[in-house]
Amino acid sequence: MLQMEVVGVRVEMPTNQPIVLLKETNGDRYLPIWIGMTEATAIALAQAEEPPPRPLTHDLFRDVLEALGVRLRTVNIVALRDQIFFADLVFSNGVEVSARPSDSIALALRTGATIYASEEVLREAGVSMPDDQEDEVEKFREFLDNITPEDFGRAG
Repeated sequence: MLQMEVVGVRVEMPTNQPIVLLKETNGDRYLPIWIGMTEATAIALAQAEEPPPRPLTHDLFRDVLEALGVRLRTVNIVALRDQIFFADLVFSNGVEVSARPSDSIALALRTGATIYASEEVLREAGVSMPDDQEDEVEKFREFLDNITPEDFGRAG
């Protein structure tokens, strides 16, 4: 498993489909994962460290884990089958639960859990971006700095 960091979310044009972009912490591969609008909003809010007026589902899940004395240790993006990503939530009590990567990432950002992706997933869906393309990544980061959760529509 390779450690990943969340670069951010954006809306892909012209399809208006949100993407969360992960980057290999000690490498040059990026992992784009197409996600739903609600999850994009949840990830953007967590990255902006802006608490919503009322807890979203991911905030509630974090609070329940805390109340139960269980910690989310890691999020593992473990497979890509038929263009669908699969992730596992790994808890401090040893329990593992299958989950969508988008929900897993939103929860990891709220709990401080580390995100990993399997080598197989990165080999299949990862995109290498050499240093000479870093300016494109920097443009993406600037885009992320200027986007607001409202740009993703209203969360349900």
